[in-house]
Amino acid sequence: MARSEKRCAKDLKYWVIQLAAVIFCSFSATPSASIAQPTDMEEVVPFLTLRNDTGSDVPEESFGDERSNPKAGWCKVRELDLDLLSPLAEASPAYIREELLKVDWVQKARRDAVFDALEISAGGGMPLLYVHGYNISFEKGCRRASTLQKNAGLTGRLLWFSWPSDGALTNYTHDEADLYWSIPDLADAIEEMEGRFGGNRTSIAGHSLGARGVVLALYEVASRNPDIRIDEVVLLAPDMDFQIFERILPRIRPIVGNITIYITSGDRPLALSAQLHGYPRLGETGNDVSNLSAVEIIDLSDLPAESPTGHLYHIYSEEVGADLSQLLNEGKPANKRRNLVRTGKNLWILHQDDGVADE
Repeated sequence: MARSEKRCAKDLKYWVIQLAAVIFCSFSATPSASIAQPTDMEEVVPFLTLRNDTGSDVPEESFGDERSNPKAGWCKVRELDLDLLSPLAEASPAYIREELLKVDWVQKARRDAVFDALEISAGGGMPLLYVHGYNISFEKGCRRASTLQKNAGLTGRLLWFSWPSDGALTNYTHDEADLYWSIPDLADAIEEMEGRFGGNRTSIAGHSLGARGVVLALYEVASRNPDIRIDEVVLLAPDMDFQIFERILPRIRPIVGNITIYITSGDRPLALSAQLHGYPRLGETGNDVSNLSAVEIIDLSDLPAESPTGHLYHIYSEEVGADLSQLLNEGKPANKRRNLVRTGKNLWILHQDDGVADE
């Protein structure tokens, strides 16, 4: 094991022990007198889901992993404010801090009510339909969606599409099947977003296996309605066969204003997926991206790893969050965004913020 990896493992062990103590004290039946009661920090996330309604009164268990008819609503994610111990939590790695998030409530609603509320909360801004990846339960998906919208400054404008992932590390092939089953409904959601907000007024983002779903759903949308227009499509760590994307790209390119793909070296889940499928993944470095017409590729390999897997930079990395904000909130192409250095016809490398403001 390399020295940096040993140090990372040692640091991780330290923070796990420290935060375990924090959580134990926070939830103890008799709190320590030196620890103030926690206050709440909240993010509300609207969602569309194809998961089964469990009927449970426990918010985290409101929806399961079985296939079902479309449903909608909101989930509220609460972050504990640990008061005197908050500097410890804030100094810990982002993937550890995520474990302090809790789904506080889930409110089910009519689909049109959720879209009506999104129109109001977006306030004239461009909404984003976000599709999660593999191994995501409803509870984890709520937490991850809330973290993304906060990291990228998308609060009030993000709509989360939750397909029935099993939320189990060992069920990758099950998740693939459930994703493919969900494609027609995802295509419906894309069309509804465009119909509600108008042509070139909607953005779509997908992470990992969800990015594959976005591409396949856009392929179906292009076949159904070639006159539809989507503004931005963002593929984050896409778990998709690179050559298949090359073949599909000309079919979806006419309905999309811009496509941005985030890639990195050291993405362990994508490396495992490449071994499983026998072909490189779109989200890996090393592919010849020069032939991807009108697509901007952002290489994150120079950024420090924010998680052990290197796969969740969209929610853990502040630099990636800032870049997404410039793209989705300000509509800036790669050549206008901060900290991006062009290294090829359509390839940029994202560097850490140097702290120097733009003139």
